[in-house]
Amino acid sequence: MITYIEMHAAVLGMGFWARGITFQNTAGASGLQAVALLVGADLAAFYECSVEGYQDTLYVHSGRQFFIKCMVKGTIDFIFGNAAVVFQLCHIMVRKPNQGQRNMVTAQGRTDQNQDTGIVIHKCNIGPTDDLKAVQKNFPTYLGRPWKKFSRTVVMNSVIGDVIHKEGWFPWYGDFALDTLHYREYQNTGPGSNTLNRVKWKGWGVIKDRKEAETFTVANFIKGWGWLRHTNFPFLPAL
Repeated sequence: MITYIEMHAAVLGMGFWARGITFQNTAGASGLQAVALLVGADLAAFYECSVEGYQDTLYVHSGRQFFIKCMVKGTIDFIFGNAAVVFQLCHIMVRKPNQGQRNMVTAQGRTDQNQDTGIVIHKCNIGPTDDLKAVQKNFPTYLGRPWKKFSRTVVMNSVIGDVIHKEGWFPWYGDFALDTLHYREYQNTGPGSNTLNRVKWKGWGVIKDRKEAETFTVANFIKGWGWLRHTNFPFLPAL
């Protein structure tokens, strides 16, 4: 059975688990910031859930979080916040925004370089929904932009569709955070994964050392061995 929640839902309690739930905000593309799900819980896990909205769909606010075999749909900054979060085997779907808008998959909000937070997209599929696919050339789409000065997002071992612009990433404004952000890509595939024409920012790069990539795994980045096994949800601890 799948449960639908058509409003802004907030999860704040420690150790929250959800399976088979759809969190949906129906404000539409013109609804501006319209969060479907806010997660401010430590040790929160979601399995086979769907989070659907447009701008600011999923607010990964704080704590350690894990999404496995989930679907997230949105347009502008639709996965944002400052949690330590891993998305694994998920479908990350970009929707058609309003005319003249650009899509941003992530907007990570790390404010201090010593914070152990960030968005990790591991073994996921990033692509367009049907409504965007036919017109995607009219709506540039990027993997993310820096909401805060030390924004950190890592995309690894994922399939990136041709919906993603060749530059990959987009600035917030001017040169804000371009030297201090931490954006990395590692062994992705698909037509949108080519890094030859990516941005030339100091803070962006391709991971070449497997040991560096391992720091962003479930086992290391969110210490998943210690708590995810209690959920009975599947997870891949390593690369």
